[in-house]
Amino acid sequence: MGKFGVIVLDSFGVGAMDDVSKVRPNDIGSNTALNIIKAVPQIKIPNLIKLGLMNTIGEERGENKFSNTANWGTSNLMHHGADSYLAHQEIMGTKPKMPLLQPFNEVIDIVESQIKEDGFDVKRYGDDGYQVLIVNDCATVGDNLEADPGQVYNVTATLDKMSFEEITKLGESVRSVVKVSRVIAFGGREVTLKDILNARKVEHGKYVGVSAPESGVYNKDYHVIHLGYGINPKVQLPQILHRSNIDVALVGKTADIINVNTDRKFPGVDTNYLFDKFIEQSKDMTNGLLFMNIQETDLAGHAEDAVSYADVLEKADKKIGELLPLYTGDDILIIMADHGDDPTIGFTLHTRERTPLLIYKEGTHNKYVGDRSTLSDVGATGADYFGVDYPENGKSFLHRIVDGTDIGD
Repeated sequence: MGKFGVIVLDSFGVGAMDDVSKVRPNDIGSNTALNIIKAVPQIKIPNLIKLGLMNTIGEERGENKFSNTANWGTSNLMHHGADSYLAHQEIMGTKPKMPLLQPFNEVIDIVESQIKEDGFDVKRYGDDGYQVLIVNDCATVGDNLEADPGQVYNVTATLDKMSFEEITKLGESVRSVVKVSRVIAFGGREVTLKDILNARKVEHGKYVGVSAPESGVYNKDYHVIHLGYGINPKVQLPQILHRSNIDVALVGKTADIINVNTDRKFPGVDTNYLFDKFIEQSKDMTNGLLFMNIQETDLAGHAEDAVSYADVLEKADKKIGELLPLYTGDDILIIMADHGDDPTIGFTLHTRERTPLLIYKEGTHNKYVGDRSTLSDVGATGADYFGVDYPENGKSFLHRIVDGTDIGD
């Protein structure tokens, strides 16, 4: 055993899944990685290319060629839609269930009643038949407009007027009475209630909320917590490892959305900061799981900004170059994604795309792990690696990395 590292470049998909023509026709033609390379042809990501990025895309582009030394594969999404929260639960071994889809205005009455009962001041906003809630004159509650419609509710707040602790309490109040897959509570500084309300939108004739990128909450001192529904963390790899006294480190968004009792939690958003923490933990840990999400790629995708997306990728690529020498011997590092968010496709939502599996193991080359049916195969591979009980979902591809066979697959 040794270190088993997993890095999720949030939203860095490599091509629309085969089912999008039936389930998400707007996603036809999406390919986040390829379309960023097309939009920003001068992008320099040599480590990702060497690890097999173009292999996962399935075509070369300019100076970005296939790698003949890479260990690589791809993975499909088992969860419905293209959701970061559900994807991370899937990666760690949860068998996805069909989430409840429900516009916020269908539950606005019970949410309003509950958060009033929990001591918040509440009023409604919107005179067009679609309303969000204003809480304490500094936060709103409504539909998430970036995830699949009706699947997530947002609490959007200004940290200048409400502490993150209070934002979290507000999110927990909403969470206690709704059954959608996720409630996201977040805020930023130098943002006013007017800024937030100016970003209010109605989409598809029934979803009303605040466009997070347009509100400005991401721009300074962004804080966020993801509150899920119907997830059993006991059947996921992190808790299985914890019960076996094996270390677990969570960096970035994973620290907010993966439930395990560990002192090695490092939430945050800034790409360089998160990689520095991951590198620090990789130096400190000799045996255990390291799981990190890089969120700034996702934020650039939502903003439909291919140039900013490319800039984040270049930062990540440079840090990956610093990280690889720390993974030696039996250590394994997997770089992947959770879905797509193609900034060139013409809308701000996630795109349902296959994800890359770029696998680094010192001295191991040219191993193909296949086109996996679920992201959970990563969690199952981790369980196989550590010799612990498997999570509830997924099949290991460890033997394909070690000796190129399907034994145990």
